Amino acid sequence: MPRPLTAEAIETFRGDLCACASRLFAENGIEAVTMRSLAAELGVSPMTPYRYFQNKEEIFCAVRTAAFERFGRHLATAVAGIDHPLERFRALCRGYVAFALERPQDYRVMFQLDQPGEQSAIEIDGMSCWSVLHETIERAVAQGLLVGDPLDIAHVAWFNVHGAVTLHLAGKLNMGRSLDEVIERARELLISGASPRPNSPSAPR
Repeated sequence: MPRPLTAEAIETFRGDLCACASRLFAENGIEAVTMRSLAAELGVSPMTPYRYFQNKEEIFCAVRTAAFERFGRHLATAVAGIDHPLERFRALCRGYVAFALERPQDYRVMFQLDQPGEQSAIEIDGMSCWSVLHETIERAVAQGLLVGDPLDIAHVAWFNVHGAVTLHLAGKLNMGRSLDEVIERARELLISGASPRPNSPSAPR
């Protein structure tokens, strides 16, 4: 009969199990992740993972929730102390790319894994990350630094950054420029295109 687990032991093994699931998913896809394959990777009996999670869907809910929480903290740190909306936007773009490059497993599991009926906590964490960008663009528009619908501008900004990062992680960004250069050029083109024209009613005075 298994010995009772301490809270510390449970937390430690759950963390190891989630990290292993994230790595296997990033390397081989969702089909490679089973309770048996996780047990084999961790050197435990096939039934051991069931002491901590009901199934792999529950594991990935925990994995994605933790990844989005790390992502949110990373973006908050990236813009800490920056008040000017456009500088804040630039910092967000740099922070977004840095997170994806530093934690590609987290990035893939957040955006490449579709889980039907996933926990609402994941959706809330995802929306909180999005809201940082949206609120930044709203401030830029309110101050007359950008012109247009903040929601439209924020969507275009996210599409540009996410698309470039995804292509880079897939080894498909073969444009003769680094990822940072691509993001920087796309970001400045967006700012330029959404900036008020001289003598326009919305131009800063």
